[in-house]
Amino acid sequence: MPYKSISQLPESVKNVLPKHAQEIYKEAYNSAWEEYDLPEERRDNNSREETAHRVAWGAVKKSYQKDEASGKWHKKD
Repeated sequence: MPYKSISQLPESVKNVLPKHAQEIYKEAYNSAWEEYDLPEERRDNNSREETAHRVAWGAVKKSYQKDEASGKWHKKD
């Protein structure tokens, strides 16, 4: 289901991403949820939810990267 606010995001997202990255995640997730509503529009028989999460993480990774040492995400230079 689409998220109305970043406070509704899964803990696995809220606990690791900065606020701006959470906003990117939410918007990308919601957009993908609408775009990939039909099973034939998704890859590998993924569920609508799984597809939306993959798209959201992809959107975050365009602007943010994870520091492997600390595990924290930060904006790319």
